[in-house]
Amino acid sequence: MPITPTPSIWMNGELVPWEDAKIHVLTHTLHYGTGVFEGIRAYETDQGPAIFRLTEHIERLDASARILGMELPYSVAEISQACKDVVADSGLDACYLRPIAYYGYGEMGLATGACKVDVAIAAWPWGAYLGDDAVSKGVRLKVSSWQRHDHNIMPPAAKTTGNYVNSTLAKMEALKAGYDEAVMLNRAGLVSECSGENIFCSRNGVFLTPPTSSGALPGITQHTVMQLAADLGIEIRIGDLARSDLYVADEIFVVGTAAEVSAVNSVDDRVVPCPGPATQALATAYADLVRGRNEKYRAWNELARS
Repeated sequence: MPITPTPSIWMNGELVPWEDAKIHVLTHTLHYGTGVFEGIRAYETDQGPAIFRLTEHIERLDASARILGMELPYSVAEISQACKDVVADSGLDACYLRPIAYYGYGEMGLATGACKVDVAIAAWPWGAYLGDDAVSKGVRLKVSSWQRHDHNIMPPAAKTTGNYVNSTLAKMEALKAGYDEAVMLNRAGLVSECSGENIFCSRNGVFLTPPTSSGALPGITQHTVMQLAADLGIEIRIGDLARSDLYVADEIFVVGTAAEVSAVNSVDDRVVPCPGPATQALATAYADLVRGRNEKYRAWNELARS
């Protein structure tokens, strides 16, 4: 999906014009994938643009950095405020944000100890990642031939740039085969997650979503949906899923900041009832929540403009 430029990007403490937000070709992270990042959305609300669960996203960015042994030069509060500044400067009522921390120019070689850590934040308009009709019509999943990282190979709990080579290979394989998204299995053959979303699968009225031990990223949208499900009386448990569970599911949906709540209509050409009633209810509740229409969770909507 093409990127539409906005006026500026925050880089190391200041807003710089979009076209001037550049890095050197010898930037360490460009060569070794040693960065950490987040995907966040700001939504239009009746009080102005609000960034959904901003603090939790930046806390996860900080946790990812700690897993890599990277020391961020800014606090969670400082990066969160910078995100608000970027949205306010963009003039957009709704947008996608990409904060990223990376080892910059100055040192080369695998060791990062002498490398400077840079931080940047960009925002731009971005529509539904899996399509505008992903709730009503659903998406087609393919179980990938690419295996999800093991915890002692690449830390899947960290949202690192290098980890997404794994996801990109799976995503492109699925797209080239005519599917919309990939399902990734771990080395034990159990479902981990999709290339960029957590997955929920229902059998006999109970949904399961894989644990972080399966290799799934601890999803902020995943947690949000589980909270909403509890409010709606929809039972969701964290538990292992086998590939065959997906083939005989009563209902499947995937969630993520970019994908939001998206229904699944098939897995490896096995038809899944779609759109399922729980998916529809949760998608509606989520759309209301992120736009500030749920008073119970109003604190999750952090206003970008005072």
